[in-house]
Amino acid sequence: MEPDRKSGVSSYYGGGAPGAGNAPNPQRARYDSGSSYYNGEQTSRQSTELLNGNKSAGYNRKSFFDAGRVEPVKGGYDDEEQGKEENWDVFADFNNAGPRYASAFGQNDAAYQPISHQPSKLDDTTSSIGPVEMVTVPALGPEWKASEMRGMTKRGQREQDNERSKQKWKEWRRGERGLCGKYFTRRFIVFFVFGLCIAVGVILGICLPRVPGFAFNQRTPLHGATGDFNASIPTLFSHAPANFTFPAYADLQVDGNSNYLPIHFTHISADIHDLQTGIKVATGDLYSYTVPAKEYTPIQLPLNFSYIATNDSDTTWVTWYDACRNKQASTDGKRPGINFRMTLYMKIRGLIGSHQTSSQFTDVNCPVELPATAA
Repeated sequence: MEPDRKSGVSSYYGGGAPGAGNAPNPQRARYDSGSSYYNGEQTSRQSTELLNGNKSAGYNRKSFFDAGRVEPVKGGYDDEEQGKEENWDVFADFNNAGPRYASAFGQNDAAYQPISHQPSKLDDTTSSIGPVEMVTVPALGPEWKASEMRGMTKRGQREQDNERSKQKWKEWRRGERGLCGKYFTRRFIVFFVFGLCIAVGVILGICLPRVPGFAFNQRTPLHGATGDFNASIPTLFSHAPANFTFPAYADLQVDGNSNYLPIHFTHISADIHDLQTGIKVATGDLYSYTVPAKEYTPIQLPLNFSYIATNDSDTTWVTWYDACRNKQASTDGKRPGINFRMTLYMKIRGLIGSHQTSSQFTDVNCPVELPATAA
């Protein structure tokens, strides 16, 4: 509370003058500050004129506020000090106009610095545009929404990416956009895939190999072996134990007219079975082999005839022995023919699995002829 607003009764504050700690002259005593609050028998000097000698409660006219007092207030407590002290203004410390509150009570004014209300400027002597004025930082905008905060998290970003992907997929299905900007729209992709299927079909039709046909020499499908192959497999017929073995070639012809590229056989094998008994009597192998396309190619497939019987009365042994005997052993000079079925197994590069073809032959001459002296 300001000193001039406090009650003038000094006895209320313990016998001292109001604001004694801040008074400019603490040695001065007030004339009407005699306390009657603690001494009821003593009356105030000013109150005796009003009460005519009667006992007083210790109040006087100085105890009441002067409603007509005009600001700024004067320095000191009473009007009788007007000539001794300067008038001061409580607002002087803020507007730098007139006597200040600090000066009114004798405080040191050497460290006082006036408050400047002008905008601060940086003394930039090197600037070509003059001093730089410090601009007030604008206030922050509205706070972020919960949806915006969620969009900053990784989960929110993934959800946004998924939503954008779904929206792009819907627009592509409707024909509103392409996969690469304006390209690869739905209509374009349909025609592109259709054309691609046609191109793949043409390429496969040209490059994909086909199983070729085989033609057999019906008159002489078997030929006697010559060269190293004949030397590696001896010709032998025996009664005890009953068996026979001899080499031969199968005369074949490959039809490559259905292919546009050369045909590469990774493996060709053959089996020969006797038609009467169904027993296998020969096998042959022709490994990697290539034939040209759009033409007929003859092939000689090497065969190894080999059979073992329990005795020389075996039907299969007797049939092949009689067919391969010398002509002189026959009364009419003719040897009986043999009947068999030849089956070819082949694997072709570019095709999956194994393929086979077969053909039957009747009354075929034996590819070998035993000596006249052979039993």
